[in-house]
Amino acid sequence: MLMPALGVAWLVLAPLALWFLVRGRALAKVAAVLTLGLLEAATIALPSPPTAPVVLAVRPAPAPPAACAERFPAPLRGQVGHEHLTLSWPAAAGECARAEVLVRQKGHRLRVWVHEGGARHEQATVVPVSVSEGVASLRVPVEPGGRGRFLAVDSHTGERIPVDRTH
Repeated sequence: MLMPALGVAWLVLAPLALWFLVRGRALAKVAAVLTLGLLEAATIALPSPPTAPVVLAVRPAPAPPAACAERFPAPLRGQVGHEHLTLSWPAAAGECARAEVLVRQKGHRLRVWVHEGGARHEQATVVPVSVSEGVASLRVPVEPGGRGRFLAVDSHTGERIPVDRTH
C-alpha cells in the first residue's frame, strides 16, 4: 500500500514543487526543494518487494531442422512463362524445402543461379522447392515479358537450360 501512495505523491507533488521552483518566492522554493528531497529519500528508503524465486521450466531442446545438403543444382528443364520461370532437376536425397534463385536479364537471356542450403546472396529470391516423382522443381517470378522471348541459361555452367515442351 505504501508504493501506490508514494507513486501518487510523485504525480501530485513533483509538478507542484517544480512550478514553485520556477515561479515561487524564496520560502516556496525552499519548500519545493525539501519536498523533492523527501520524495527522493522515501523512494530510496522504500524496501523492495520480495521477489518470488525464479523457476525455469526445463524443456527439451527443439530438434534441429532436418539438414539439407548445400548445393548448386543444375536445372535440366526450364519453362519461361509470362510472369514466372519454372525450373526442374533430379531430386537428391535430403532435398531442401527452399532454394535461393537469382535471375538476371542480359539481352534475351535470363541468367539463372540456383542455390540450396544456407544464405549466399542478399538479392536472391527464396522460393519453395517441390519434389514429385524424383523431380525437384521451383517457380520464380520474373518481370512480365513475351512467352518464348527469353532463353534461360544456367549461370554456374554457362549452358542453356533446355525448354520443357510438355507444359
